[in-house]
Amino acid sequence: MRNIRRVFRVILFLIVASWLHYVMPQQDTVRMTGISDRNETLSSMQRLFFAQVDSGTTEGTFRDLRLINTQKQRTYLLGLIHRGSEETMVYRNEDTGWIYPPYFKFDSSNLEAEAEDMLSTSASPIWVEITHYGWRNEWLSIYPNAVSIRPAPSEDYRPFPWVNLIIFVVMIGGLLFLRAMWRQFRERTIDPLADKVGDQMDHVNADLSERKGRVSRWLGTWRKK
Repeated sequence: MRNIRRVFRVILFLIVASWLHYVMPQQDTVRMTGISDRNETLSSMQRLFFAQVDSGTTEGTFRDLRLINTQKQRTYLLGLIHRGSEETMVYRNEDTGWIYPPYFKFDSSNLEAEAEDMLSTSASPIWVEITHYGWRNEWLSIYPNAVSIRPAPSEDYRPFPWVNLIIFVVMIGGLLFLRAMWRQFRERTIDPLADKVGDQMDHVNADLSERKGRVSRWLGTWRKK
């Protein structure tokens, strides 16, 4: 039973960690190389990783995807350390609206115009910081969603994830607060109730034992006769 609980906790931790990694904002230093649009019919699996169509457009399985093509600086250790090389990265550009995840993005058209204004080549690069959430998976044809674009000081610029740090601190504080509330509720309500039920069960068992003893003694008197 203990091993089952451990496996359940590990699975729950992996699910929560994956969800946080998907929805948390991330920053990449990139050089934008092009803007493209493509029409695609999304499968039921793909729709799990897309937000919604642009505000004012009818929702459906057929999407007009806005894509931002870039050359991204390779990093490791959560994007904090530069690896000295580049890789191709494609971002999608779609509104999130008022729904999940709560980025409240309504300006995908404006973001596309900003991206077009900052396109560059390897001969004359313009490095930008692109904030996004989500994953890139070639097999599922899913893309991280670009939320904002702003100029980067240099190609080696690595912004510290202050927003993520604040969110984690708030989450940990909230979990500790809920844990304290639960322990207090258990000490004041559940434990006394459990003790009361236990005492009642002890009284019932003692009463049953006493009655059983009386019956046994009565039967014993008949056996002597």
